Amino acid sequence: MALIHKTAVIDPNAEIAEGVEVGPYAVIGPHVKIGAGTKVGAHSVLEGHTTIGIDNKIGHFASVGGAPQDMKYRDEPTQLIIGDRNVIREFTTLHTGTIQDAGFTKIGNDNWIMAYVHIAHDCVVGNNTIFSNNAQIAGHVHVGDWAILGGMSGVHQFVRIGEHSMIGGASKLVQDLPPYVIASGAIAEPHGLNAEGLKRRGFTSESIAALRQAYKILYKQGLSFEDAKKSLLDLATEKQSESDSAEKIKLFHDFIAASQRGIAR
Repeated sequence: MALIHKTAVIDPNAEIAEGVEVGPYAVIGPHVKIGAGTKVGAHSVLEGHTTIGIDNKIGHFASVGGAPQDMKYRDEPTQLIIGDRNVIREFTTLHTGTIQDAGFTKIGNDNWIMAYVHIAHDCVVGNNTIFSNNAQIAGHVHVGDWAILGGMSGVHQFVRIGEHSMIGGASKLVQDLPPYVIASGAIAEPHGLNAEGLKRRGFTSESIAALRQAYKILYKQGLSFEDAKKSLLDLATEKQSESDSAEKIKLFHDFIAASQRGIAR
């Protein structure tokens, strides 16, 4: 059975699974669903049409499922969807979506979201990401699996952050960041491949070497954007005998080819 502190305020229509723990003075609204084993810290507020999976840990004073900070919002029943095994630390703010987008904000599984992080309306966050203290992402941002956002970093609305990439602390990202790349700066610029992170995640030396070639094509050879895309496809074809490398180069190409805001370059 759920372990709920006597001072918590929980709407009778909220759906709380077995094994959920709710701390002192937490507030849970009528449209909230919480999966088994999730822990809700003291003074946290869970509201809106919010669905939370299993075994999440929500820190004290977190604000989960609040209305989007969008002046077009008119109380539509948009959603916040949170997966499993996420750590969401103190004073984080996670907002529901808007009808101008897909109508939901979504956070995947196994993410590490530190104190004072803000994830705005209509964002889509993958799996195994790290948001360091006070990282802030504006509306409609998409964050790929295994991405890392440094402390006090800020991301402009509609930006996409590729998988296995990394943003340095106190950086401002205003354009898309391709997969596997490290960027930092007052206006974030690329500073090489996230090679150490790729090693830790089991990338082969052949794949890392191939991605270094891809990085050089995009950033070091002085090619136009269109010529760089063509050269990346040529490299993927060249690496067909190394299927893993070819697949990763193709993902790198496809990400930049789909960019609407342009890439950090």
